[in-house]
Amino acid sequence: MNSLFHNSLQRIAQNVPPIWFMRQAGRYHKHYQGLRAQNSFMQLCKNPDLAAQVALGPVAEFDFDVSILFSDILFPLEALGMGLGYTDHGPQLEFKLSAENIQKLGPVDKAIDFMGFQKQAMQATRAILPSNKSLIGFIGGPWTLFVYAVEGSHAGSLIQAKAQAPLFPDFLEKLYPLLKENIRLQLEGGAEVVMIFDTAAGEVSPLFFQEYIQPVLEKLSQEYPHKLGYYSKGTQPVFFNSTFKELPWAGQGFDHRCWLPDSFQVQNKGFVQGNFDQSLLFMDEANFKKSLRTFLAPMKEMTPQQRAGWVCGLGHGVLPKTPERHVQLFVETVRKELS
Repeated sequence: MNSLFHNSLQRIAQNVPPIWFMRQAGRYHKHYQGLRAQNSFMQLCKNPDLAAQVALGPVAEFDFDVSILFSDILFPLEALGMGLGYTDHGPQLEFKLSAENIQKLGPVDKAIDFMGFQKQAMQATRAILPSNKSLIGFIGGPWTLFVYAVEGSHAGSLIQAKAQAPLFPDFLEKLYPLLKENIRLQLEGGAEVVMIFDTAAGEVSPLFFQEYIQPVLEKLSQEYPHKLGYYSKGTQPVFFNSTFKELPWAGQGFDHRCWLPDSFQVQNKGFVQGNFDQSLLFMDEANFKKSLRTFLAPMKEMTPQQRAGWVCGLGHGVLPKTPERHVQLFVETVRKELS
C-alpha cells in the first residue's frame, strides 16, 4: 500500500497528498495508444495481463500513487445478457431496458461468474505494481447503470430513465447482488478500496437522489464498511444528508463544481478526492501552471490537519488528447508546492 494513500484513508494529517486521476490509463496516453493499436478495447479489459499493462503505464511514467483497475463500468450489463459492443459512436447495448423486456435479463449466478475476469485483472495488476503503490477497483453506480440500460448512454436530461424510475427497484433485484459480488471479487483480487462511479447522479434532484439512489448506496456501503468510496458527477453538498454522511464510506470524490475546502465537512471521514477542472489541462503551459497554483492556493492555506484525507486529482476523468506533459507537470507541481 502507498503510505500517502493509507494516511488519507485514515485521515492522518500530511503535507503532500497522494495523487490519482480517474481514467489515468486511457486514450490521452501513448502507452495506452500503443497497446490499443494491437488490441481491441474489449481485449485490453478482458485479458488480465493486458489490463495490468494498461493500468501500470501511467503509474510507471507519471508516478501516480494509486493504480486503478483497467476496465469499464458497463460490463455488469453485458453479464446480465444485454450485450455490449464498443464502436466509434460509443458503447452499444443490444437492447434498451423496459418494463416489457426486463425478464430478458439473465441469471445472477452466471453474471457473477462472467465478472471473474476483473478479479484476475486485479491480481495481475497487483503482481506487477511496485509495492509502494496502492491499487483500487471500481464499479458503476447502480443508478448510472440503470440509465445506460434504459437510454443507451448517460447524456442529456435522462428523460426516459427518470420516467421509468419505478422500474429501478425491479432492475436492482438482479443488479444489486451482481454488484455486491463484483465488489467482493475485486477486493479478493487485491483492491484496497472499490470506488462507486455514479456519473449520472448529478442529473437528478436532491429529493430524487435521496428517494431512489441513496437507499441502494446505503446497502452497499454497509455490506463493505470502509472499503467503498463514492464519486458522483455534478452533485452538490445539498444532495448528501446526514444519513449519507454517517455511512461507513472509505471516502468520497467531488467534481470541479464543488468548493474543495468545504468538502471535508461534507465527507467528514476517510478520504476527500478531487478536484481540479480536467479541461484546464488543455491551456497553454503558462496559464495551466497559473490555474493549478490558483487551485492549490486555498489548500495551502489550510493546515495539514484541516485537509487531512485529501487525495489530489481531477474533478472528473482525464480527457482524450490531454497533453501528457501537463499530466506530468500536475503531479510534480502538487508535490513541490505542498512539500
